[in-house]
Amino acid sequence: MARLEENELVLLNAIPALVEGSRFIVGVDGLSRSGKTTVVKKLSQLLQERNVHVCVFHMDDYIVSRNKRYNTGHEEWHEYYNLQWDVDWLSHHLFNKLREFGSLNLPFYDPETDSHNMQNIVMPDTCVVIIEGVFLQRKEWRGFYDYVAYLDCPQNMRFARESISARQNLEKFRNRYWKAEDYYVRTEAPAKQADAVLNN
Repeated sequence: MARLEENELVLLNAIPALVEGSRFIVGVDGLSRSGKTTVVKKLSQLLQERNVHVCVFHMDDYIVSRNKRYNTGHEEWHEYYNLQWDVDWLSHHLFNKLREFGSLNLPFYDPETDSHNMQNIVMPDTCVVIIEGVFLQRKEWRGFYDYVAYLDCPQNMRFARESISARQNLEKFRNRYWKAEDYYVRTEAPAKQADAVLNN
């Protein structure tokens, strides 16, 4: 059995049978290019094949505009970790409403135009909610999940998954992404805090 299939089965087995009118919130955490989106896509398919309603949220869909996260006067790693998302706003308007609200109105980010379009997301009363993204176990969000999996993948493997053009800007990875990731691992201990650590 392939490793990725094993990871999906671990997640699938962690999700209980849902009581009518209840939601089970799963966080799929992991550093950049650790394979979160692929795992979530396949997990969603497995759940849907079992007639389970699924709502998926990709945190990269909710980042702020560039002028709020670049050239702010802060160090690059700080911009990525602390300014890439409006953490407090998302706590109140996304995470805090996942359990009971029937619909969410969220600003969907378009990277091509660096703008946001408000989208209304209707959620079934009974469903599995999957949140996928980096830094999901930061202290402001950790308490919202019923179950968290952390995808562990070595930095060299994750970097190899980047596009050729992205890899050419090594300094950006060193100063922005990797420093922020190191800070996250050091301060939040995501592998230790997660319910499951999946090698990917």
